[in-house]
Amino acid sequence: MLSGFTMTSWRMRQYLLIITVWLGGIGTCMLFFQYNWSGCSFQTVPSDLAPVFRQSTTTSDTSPSTTPADSHPEKPILLVWVWPETDSFKFDPVECKRRHDIDGCFLTDDRDLYNRSDAVLFYHKGIKKDLSNLPQTPRPPFQRWIWFNLESPTNTRPKAGLENLFNLTLTYRRDSDISVRYEMTVRKRPFENIVIPKKDKLVCWFVSNTSPGTGAWARIQYYEELKKHIQVNIFGNMAGQRLKDEDYYPTMSSCKFYLSFENSIHKDYITEKFNGPITAGTVPVVLGPPRENYEQFAPGNSFIHVNDFPNASLLAQHLLQLDKDNEAYSHYFDWRKHISVVPHYSIWNEEFILPICQACDYISRHKEYKQVHDLFKWYSS
Repeated sequence: MLSGFTMTSWRMRQYLLIITVWLGGIGTCMLFFQYNWSGCSFQTVPSDLAPVFRQSTTTSDTSPSTTPADSHPEKPILLVWVWPETDSFKFDPVECKRRHDIDGCFLTDDRDLYNRSDAVLFYHKGIKKDLSNLPQTPRPPFQRWIWFNLESPTNTRPKAGLENLFNLTLTYRRDSDISVRYEMTVRKRPFENIVIPKKDKLVCWFVSNTSPGTGAWARIQYYEELKKHIQVNIFGNMAGQRLKDEDYYPTMSSCKFYLSFENSIHKDYITEKFNGPITAGTVPVVLGPPRENYEQFAPGNSFIHVNDFPNASLLAQHLLQLDKDNEAYSHYFDWRKHISVVPHYSIWNEEFILPICQACDYISRHKEYKQVHDLFKWYSS
């Protein structure tokens, strides 16, 4: 009797173990397919459940004592999947703290931390057309993907399969989740005296891209007409030699006016071509979106818009008149008494540091889960 009872109990335990494993497998599959990985869509996971899912999907094959991210366990992880322009461009995360006083996340490009990353940053131009260099494993349900693009719609090539793939947008547009802007802030105390840098050139332009296929032809046409009426000092590849990084601001500050001509005209597309002269102490002459759009980012008396004049000839006459009237010219700097602006970095590729740092700051402050739909329809609107 004892032997039969033991055998029966053993079989019952065996059956119970099989049932437990089977039920556990179903639960695992339900969790695994909480979102649909089809290469282009997923379902919303409530943000209040994200911490639970994160804990359950954290990899255990890396020792906490040897994982760099564990030195900052309280900070969210931002994984840069593809560095902008080239993998040779990387920067030390301490630059976010040093330059922009941002220290809210753990910034890394270690793909082994993918399953633990709170957000993953994808630079649009770095994504292959067939999407083959995107993660090939399912996305952790708590994780957010960030679409990073600083090019205008004219210079952005849509890629099929990305339309409904992202949670957040990081672009120049004001209606992006993370909008890239060099700061303008109201001074606590107004400046009494504004020192305008010494000028020995009237009009300057730093330009390299003159290809008509990129949407830059409109600014070349305007320049060709303008130079018939006023001398324009050209620097950059158009002049046959690229300006050295260390000469960028000194040269720009020596010009009374700078041609801040964007390579294409779109809403909110106001780039470092405007920020550079503003911070260097030079008056920008802008060609881009309407004046009203510029005034959403900068004081109206800080720049001259080409649309303020019927043609390039009358614009040239205005600049020549200001060259002879120091008092009238100085009024373009009155705004500096009350507002300060942060300069962008002139070294090639360093303009990407600010947006990446801003993404870091965003994910440390915002935990809500979003979805982006019709990405390219929105971006071209």
